Amino acid sequence: MSLRAAVLGHPISHSKSPALHHAAYTRLGIGISYTAIDVTEELLPSLMRQIRDQPGWRGLSVTMPLKTAMLNEVDEVRGVARTLGVVNTVSFEDHDGGRKIVGSNTDVAGIVNALRHAGTGTAPAAVILGGGGTAASAIAALKELGTDHVQVFVRDTSRTGEVRSAAASLGMDLDIRRLADAAHPTAAADVVISTLPPRAADGLASEIAELKTATPGVLLDVAYDPWPSLVASVWQAGGGTVVPGLEMLLYQAVEQVRLFTRRGDDVNAAVIDVMCASVGLPRRAL
Repeated sequence: MSLRAAVLGHPISHSKSPALHHAAYTRLGIGISYTAIDVTEELLPSLMRQIRDQPGWRGLSVTMPLKTAMLNEVDEVRGVARTLGVVNTVSFEDHDGGRKIVGSNTDVAGIVNALRHAGTGTAPAAVILGGGGTAASAIAALKELGTDHVQVFVRDTSRTGEVRSAAASLGMDLDIRRLADAAHPTAAADVVISTLPPRAADGLASEIAELKTATPGVLLDVAYDPWPSLVASVWQAGGGTVVPGLEMLLYQAVEQVRLFTRRGDDVNAAVIDVMCASVGLPRRAL
């Protein structure tokens, strides 16, 4: 029986997930095919009904705009995904009674490991740009790093349900403000996590550049295409450390590979090295 996995989202043609997963499965010598499937929220239920009946599925990577909608399509939600209400990973477990479809979240681990690799310390003063599902994962990641208060800047303050819910469930204190007010607090933060879509932070980047001040902290820009983003370029020019979204994508994919292969202990530094090489990231050993 052929084994399968895929990344789901809309749009999805830009995704680097196939490269990361193919590299890992080749290095591990496991025959899992991995494809990209463009699917909208409206079509997700019918796709999941088809997949449920097809043998060989090991896992699904879930990206925008499906991370909340996927909650309704799985049999069980585990760990921080249950706390946040955000699923970016679906794994298929075989039991005597049949197959169980499990939702989980590896975005949090992806953010934590990307920031730690960049040298982020404990309890950083933090800013999050954006208020959707990835921002909710960023809140959980910052909680794991020891932060209890986060400033969140959004384009529409009436659409912040996901971050508010995440903060409440984790005991985090939020200060939610308009993106138009973000320049000074962002420039001064120890850690900035931008979860905005590509180019959505361009206006903020111009405002930070006009401040002509240092940006000494760490910026993780989840958007990685096009790269470098304007905000990343401005941040680096101000002396700060820039973490591309590919770093987060790498580390969340490492956790997915462990789940999909069911050989977690084998996903070691050598596997991570080839995953890095597949998307042009510097090699490293964990």
